[in-house]
Amino acid sequence: MAALAPDFNNITESLLQQIEAFDYKAEARSVGTVEAVYDGIALVSGLEDVKANELVQFSNGVTGLALDLQADAVGVTIMGDYSGIESGDEVRGTGLISSVPVGSALIGRVVDPLGNPLDGKGPIAAADYRPIQRTAPGIIERKGVDTPVQTGIVSIDAMFPIGRGQRELIIGDRQTGKTAICLDTIINQKGQDMICIYVAIGQRVGQVAQVVDTLEKYGAMDYTVVVVAGASDPAPLRYLSPYSGTAIGEYFMDQGQDALIIYDDLSKHAWAYRQMSLILRRPPGREAYPGDIFSLHSTLLERAVRLRDDLIIVEKGTEVTADSKGVDGKVYFGNPEEEEIE
Repeated sequence: MAALAPDFNNITESLLQQIEAFDYKAEARSVGTVEAVYDGIALVSGLEDVKANELVQFSNGVTGLALDLQADAVGVTIMGDYSGIESGDEVRGTGLISSVPVGSALIGRVVDPLGNPLDGKGPIAAADYRPIQRTAPGIIERKGVDTPVQTGIVSIDAMFPIGRGQRELIIGDRQTGKTAICLDTIINQKGQDMICIYVAIGQRVGQVAQVVDTLEKYGAMDYTVVVVAGASDPAPLRYLSPYSGTAIGEYFMDQGQDALIIYDDLSKHAWAYRQMSLILRRPPGREAYPGDIFSLHSTLLERAVRLRDDLIIVEKGTEVTADSKGVDGKVYFGNPEEEEIE
């Protein structure tokens, strides 16, 4: 019985066709491994290409923020439930910088520092996304303080005038009415063409609910955005909350509107940052606060400014001159009536 000989020609042609039709795609991903998990902080090794404030994703789907870049590891703040994260889990870099949804759709809503709705009114159709970290405008871009902000409290408005583009500290003991002053100021902005942003940092959820109820009672939620990171939320969310509120306010600032932002309060923000810094083993200073706590708050507050009236926002892609300055993909020109833009 004759043996069947293989048809090498057909095999060769089939292999050549498969090789020609093979579509290969190489992807380089930054992958690391969880070495240790603490209270809301994960120490990750292997993320060599990760950037500061870059979003990373754990194997269980929880998102983290690369905050502390060390020589052989990365300190990642976990923005969610960290009970399911263990040593040895895989962590992937996303290449995305932490951002928050912005736009007029947030007005009247209560959101967390990541822009997720907390009021049960459905999803938010955001107009854009803004990075939570941004360099404050320079001296040239700023406008002088020449327009008052009326708090509605006669003694304060008469003795301590507050202007748009100004920072003001409200300091006092517990239960002395600091939050009441803030709420009166927000309520008094009705009809003043002012967007208000109330950032609750480390407050009890019940207290925040009372604040929202008061604002709704007086119709102030029609022009107010409430950003909440409660006392029971992880320290990373409490740390991010003022930056998220500032990014939301900067959107309205770039649109030519005025925005009043209230941080209630920055002491609890400092506590959250101290907790994170101690877990990350940063050198403690006075009262265990890290040395950069002063820079942290000063850079945050310097972002609250009022831009000059002659600054015109030109969309990305417009032909510009060498003297123009770009900020966040947009170009700020001078007054076109005074100089011609070629």
